[in-house]
Amino acid sequence: MRKLVVVEFLSLDGVMQAPGDPNEDTEGGFQHGGWQRPYFDDVLGSSSAEGMAATDAYLFGRKTYEIMASFWPNAPKDDPYAGHLNETQKYVASTTLQSVEWQNSTLIVGDLVEAVAELKQQPGGNITVLGSGDLVQTLIKDDLIDQYTLFLSPILLGSGKKLFRDMDQTRSMKLVDSKPASSGTMILTYQPA
Repeated sequence: MRKLVVVEFLSLDGVMQAPGDPNEDTEGGFQHGGWQRPYFDDVLGSSSAEGMAATDAYLFGRKTYEIMASFWPNAPKDDPYAGHLNETQKYVASTTLQSVEWQNSTLIVGDLVEAVAELKQQPGGNITVLGSGDLVQTLIKDDLIDQYTLFLSPILLGSGKKLFRDMDQTRSMKLVDSKPASSGTMILTYQPA
């Protein structure tokens, strides 16, 4: 059975919105886009490479998919992230998209929870979710997440979309790995207890 792994860049106050670029996601008047870039170092780079090596499929919500699909297909061919993201299978959860154009992308049609459960039953490596905050809420609610890899950076943003939002019940987590980065970021890996 494949693992569904949620990978998120978070501020200390739990904000996940727009870590990579000032214009990535300004919804709600968010003005701190690109906040994670100063904390990227070799430790985060090697951890990202390990995660990519274990991943043979991605699951995206519509907004994250559209952001990624507008950038990565046009990134330099020698960029290791571009190569991996472009070549790897991508599944897109959306009720509004009619088609997906980024190579190796498949639009999930029908019941999302059922489709994700079926994907997890297939042979293969990890199915990784990047960003996709609204999608992650559904995956949390339906207990589909096997692991969280959280890059917790030493910054307080004070506003923005949070990873963990209103939940219908408490959920215990077990810390299975932790790594400090030279930038002050902690890489924390949790699994549901």
